[in-house]
Amino acid sequence: MNQLLNSTTLRGTAAAVGLSVALMAGPALAADMPGEGVEVIPLKSSIAEETFQTMLVMKALEELGYDVQDIKELEYAAGHVAIANGDGTFMADHWDPLHSDFFQEAGGEEKIYREGVYSPGALQGYLIDKKTAEEHDITNLGQLQDPEIAALFDNDDDGKADLTGCTPGWGCEQVIEHQLDAFDLRDTVTHNQGSYSAIIADTITRYEQGESILYYTWTPYWVSGVLVPGEDVVWLNVPSSALPPPREDVDTSLPDGSNYGFQANDQRIIANREWAEANPAAAELFSIMKISANDISAQNLKMRDGEDSEEDIERHTEAWISAHQDTWNGWLEEARAAAE
Repeated sequence: MNQLLNSTTLRGTAAAVGLSVALMAGPALAADMPGEGVEVIPLKSSIAEETFQTMLVMKALEELGYDVQDIKELEYAAGHVAIANGDGTFMADHWDPLHSDFFQEAGGEEKIYREGVYSPGALQGYLIDKKTAEEHDITNLGQLQDPEIAALFDNDDDGKADLTGCTPGWGCEQVIEHQLDAFDLRDTVTHNQGSYSAIIADTITRYEQGESILYYTWTPYWVSGVLVPGEDVVWLNVPSSALPPPREDVDTSLPDGSNYGFQANDQRIIANREWAEANPAAAELFSIMKISANDISAQNLKMRDGEDSEEDIERHTEAWISAHQDTWNGWLEEARAAAE
């Protein structure tokens, strides 16, 4: 009888302990996984090299328990609208101020959460090969008003310079189109648009064949790892600051006095505001994650050199996390604390 009572008592005690452990584990699990069961829809543009930055955010959200879906591609204007409407959760490559019009037109701060800087100091502008620049003393885009200077960059024999330009829908094309008018370059410069990856590949081939080249690009991006500014190519200044409305009064000069025609940009993570406010762990994460332009460019160059599959990019992402594990863990701890 005593044995039966002792056995029953032990079983009851064990069950009680088990229940207590389970009850204690529940809050601990919730604290570690504040996003459990919450769906996330990542958005990005058609620029394949943005996958790396996007995947870093996705990996962090997964560690917080969020149910992260596959990336959906939308160009920037449509992506901002989708974020504002809740049809997408976040986009890791909002360029501020280049995309400020897209941001405002989609509803601005009322609809879109935008805190912190993901990657600072991105540059954009026009470059030419260093050899032609030095031989003809070309330092400024405005010099292409001269038909003889413009003809140096003519690769289709129409007498006009061929500018490797910006893909429609990215935002940069609006600035270039405005500046061609502002600097009286319509008669001497052709803005070639289309798939940027295809036209910049052709530009690099022409450079390797010894031809003069004129192109638009941005940093961080792999192009400046192949055509290195100061070694292979040079940035061109512009005659004056000239942005399309409503930013026509903005000074695009850089701190060193250079003026490439574009403001220096910060890449920022944007998210649906209602979703961010309901998910403080994710909102905190979006505001504190940071990655250097050099790290982005290095990864992008690997893609250019053939490591461009989804598996490759995931491997690059995991390698970055491993190399910055303490920083990574710190972000997750801060995000979890924000949810408490």
